Amino acid sequence: MTNLQFLWFLLIGVLFSGFFFLEGFDFGVGMSIKFFGKNTAERDTIIQTIGPHWDGNEVWLITAGGAMFASFPMWYASLFSGYYIVLFLILVALIFRGVSFEFRANMQTAGWRNFWEWAASIGSFCAAFLFGMMFTSMIEGVPMDKDGNIFGSFTTYVNWFSLVGGVAVTLLCLIHGLNFLQLKTMGELRDRAQKWNKVLYPILIVGEVLFVVLLYLSTDFFAKKPGSTWGILIVLVLLTLIAWWGVVKAHNWTSFIASGLSLISVVVLIFNGLFPRVMIGTNNVNSILIKNASSSPYTLHLMTIIAFSILPIVLIYFIWSYWVFYKRLKSPKAA
Repeated sequence: MTNLQFLWFLLIGVLFSGFFFLEGFDFGVGMSIKFFGKNTAERDTIIQTIGPHWDGNEVWLITAGGAMFASFPMWYASLFSGYYIVLFLILVALIFRGVSFEFRANMQTAGWRNFWEWAASIGSFCAAFLFGMMFTSMIEGVPMDKDGNIFGSFTTYVNWFSLVGGVAVTLLCLIHGLNFLQLKTMGELRDRAQKWNKVLYPILIVGEVLFVVLLYLSTDFFAKKPGSTWGILIVLVLLTLIAWWGVVKAHNWTSFIASGLSLISVVVLIFNGLFPRVMIGTNNVNSILIKNASSSPYTLHLMTIIAFSILPIVLIYFIWSYWVFYKRLKSPKAA
């Protein structure tokens, strides 16, 4: 394995980390629209908190997919063909979630506004759940041949481990979204988000324990990398406890940063367990290695120059956009 191959494996992990940190709270806020907002005015405010950001945050996913395609075409081909139906459903969920904001804003009748609010909530839930289920299923190992073709059955994708992983990621995103609402709103909405998370964090702790048990039983992470796996899991639990403490003490920035880092810890756990593989075959048979899945050295070298030339501009734009819309929104009065 060359340094450039390792660098691009690391960069793809960074891109997915950025996606789950940023889009994670978008999913959480989206899920909460129908259940958290008590009236139209509150739901307007909830949507306004992510209105300037959600479409930009999705760019991290597009960039991660593009980087995977260019740097590890065999990984891209195997993952996207083997998980075609799951990724198609994710795409449908993201489309419905995206267009719901625009259509809802232009609907005059209550019935259609209600329909698009449900579309936003269900689309956000399905996207988060399916992402969690897909990545959990992927690290469990999938049946594939030596060319990277996946021959999975229904239980390859849908089983106890993948379902628990899907629920865990969904719950992490919901909590992260509520922490974002605490950060971006004042008054009743902020207080209600705090109350919800006080209830959700104990449930999350139980879910994380169950996930660790199934991770031990369903993957080779503990056998191949016991030290780093336990280390990352301990960090994940500590971040969850810190975020919970931040919620209880009303330290909004602490709870938001810690819940976002919890999602990043999950990505780190996955990439740490994958290394030096990019796809894991059942019983580690026919697994695809980083060194065998990458593009040519020239391609990786050229991509590195382009990426590090553009990256500072993108980061400056993101920081600027969040700075412009940093102010809290007031809880609206019920009509």
